[in-house]
Amino acid sequence: MNSFFSSQPEVPYNQTMFSKRDLEAHLKDHVSLLELNRVLSAYELAESVHEHQRRNDGSPYFYHSTRVCKILAIELHITDADVLCAAILHDVLEDSETITREVLEYNFGEYVSYIVETLTKDLERQELFPEEVEREHLEILKKASEDCLLIRLTARLDNFRCLSFNLKRNPIRYINETSENYLPLADHFKSERLAYIVREIKKERNKFLG
Repeated sequence: MNSFFSSQPEVPYNQTMFSKRDLEAHLKDHVSLLELNRVLSAYELAESVHEHQRRNDGSPYFYHSTRVCKILAIELHITDADVLCAAILHDVLEDSETITREVLEYNFGEYVSYIVETLTKDLERQELFPEEVEREHLEILKKASEDCLLIRLTARLDNFRCLSFNLKRNPIRYINETSENYLPLADHFKSERLAYIVREIKKERNKFLG
């Protein structure tokens, strides 16, 4: 039996996900049934929105959303339903023509909708004016809650862990942009959670750069 299991190939990181069953099993002893159902509803909504999307590395986009949630839940031991809902939903406003902030607020509460809207960029404007949109987003993050920055940096950490799978067309630019523009934002908060994510990003950066 041991030899059988040891012979199974390891799933590449970019092909992994945090399943709904595993998420439920992890949270059920830490949150109320009402909060658990809210997180699972967020999971289902994000899965529906991202159903047909693929990332540049060929993996389902939704896997990224679940891994952001997993990093927060497993590595940082976060059980706050608002934060986990927002983590799973962090890209739905960008990727859906029907989901609005009002829809998110009605279903998941004002704070979740605030976080997701804060993390949302105007992708059409970004195509035309990428540097301007990026500067605006950074300024918004500077004034936003710690949870907004935490989810943004966690999403970047997951992307860093996927760089060796050709996720980014220009990985060096992505690394430099994150290091120069995003990591310094964590200095505004005296947060162990943010400090952990920053350390992990730097660790992945060093692995990639060699």
